[in-house]
Amino acid sequence: MYLTIKETADFLSYPESYVESLIQQKRIRAIYDGEQFLINKEQFTTHLKQTEKYKELVEEFINEPIPEDLDVRDED
Repeated sequence: MYLTIKETADFLSYPESYVESLIQQKRIRAIYDGEQFLINKEQFTTHLKQTEKYKELVEEFINEPIPEDLDVRDED
């Protein structure tokens, strides 16, 4: 499925100008049909999966309880 720049920006939650700059930098593959750039949606599948996995790891790390230090001594 191909998306326009606006649809891609909405899909990735980025501004349109940023998506355009990524296309110019060749960081996003796109084809030009004579009127507009079209971007294949499938190229973002891996990126979105990795982003979700990273979010889960960060959330797991944040929610991990702080272990009690065995060497803590009460000074009183």
